[in-house]
Amino acid sequence: MASSSSFSMSALHSTCTPRVPNCPKEFMDNHSSLYFKQPLHSKLMPLSTDLKHSRFFTNEKPLQWEQTARLPQRNRVLSRALDIENTPFSVGNKFQLDDVIEAQQFDRETLGAIFEVAREMEKVEKKSPGSQILKGYLMATLFYEPSTRTRLSFESAMKRLGGEVLTTENAREFSSAAKGETLEDTIRTVEGYSDIIVMRHFESGAARRAAVTAEIPIINAGDGPGQHPTQALLDVYTIEREIGRLDRIKVGLVGDLANGRTVRSLAYLLAKYQDVKIYFVSPEVVKMKDDIKDYLTSKGVEWEESADLMEVASKCDVVYQTRIQRERFGERADLYEEARGKYIVDRDVLGVMQKHAVVMHPLPRLDEITVDVDEDQRAAYFRQAKNGLYIRMALLKLLLVGW
Repeated sequence: MASSSSFSMSALHSTCTPRVPNCPKEFMDNHSSLYFKQPLHSKLMPLSTDLKHSRFFTNEKPLQWEQTARLPQRNRVLSRALDIENTPFSVGNKFQLDDVIEAQQFDRETLGAIFEVAREMEKVEKKSPGSQILKGYLMATLFYEPSTRTRLSFESAMKRLGGEVLTTENAREFSSAAKGETLEDTIRTVEGYSDIIVMRHFESGAARRAAVTAEIPIINAGDGPGQHPTQALLDVYTIEREIGRLDRIKVGLVGDLANGRTVRSLAYLLAKYQDVKIYFVSPEVVKMKDDIKDYLTSKGVEWEESADLMEVASKCDVVYQTRIQRERFGERADLYEEARGKYIVDRDVLGVMQKHAVVMHPLPRLDEITVDVDEDQRAAYFRQAKNGLYIRMALLKLLLVGW
């Protein structure tokens, strides 16, 4: 699953028929929840702020270990064998989530399994069998904010797997939202035309509202200053590909940390791994918000705020730069100018970075990474953007047809 796991794609793509028909039924019914909680299927459950009770996670209780201990020794051994052979990530099983709304939905094992599928997506070529697995499916993209990479990578992902796309590039201005239509009414209408909706919205929490309303899968492609879970998935995938591990890493998050939904989602995912340290480097007016700091502390993740980019860059495996987001400052142009240009990754920063370290950026960039950095092999941001295609291919496949 994660890089240290013994699972492989051969396990994911093999037929997992139980060899042990007499394994106790209670264990067979519940063993998968030991790996990952299965989703609730009701779209009508009221949304809860407690993720353990939200519809994105199950309230089913796994078989307790003390119950397992009471099973006959032979059945315990055989049931463990079944548990390994028929995992929640086995071919033909339903994906564990109905929607992709926020980074907290994922656990470490599921992340590793998604990354395995993404690696398989890298091998999909034109006219290969894998290029038609979504034939007959329609994806609608509802983008209420500008996007280049996210929208095009989702549309490319769908088409590369044989599906079709219905798209709105500027739904805020060129859809019925301009006439006053509610988000809920738009979702109810669009789901009648499509099998899955990818949505970017200017309001934090909009994706949650859409998911509660819809009967089809919703993917959050960014909701204001809230979250951007698919960006975080591709970021962690890129770190694993570039650094070779996700445990025991140091990551510097730089730039607009108050408004940057990418760094918020990334922080949530990095907390799944062991011995991670996160440095926050930002102008005073766009410091990381306390909710993320409190979450990291609750998970035992070490974090530190610093004003010295050079020092942080010299220690980190990943320098994750972000732009100062002018659109989030409203009329306060003075605050934007105060924050803009304070931390720039240039050749001098590269000079203190370790040889194996990488520079990442969710893009688009303005002047926060100088163009001459592009020539250095440690500049990973365009490889990072390409990885977004494979992660989104994997998610579309999983949400629509399963493992």
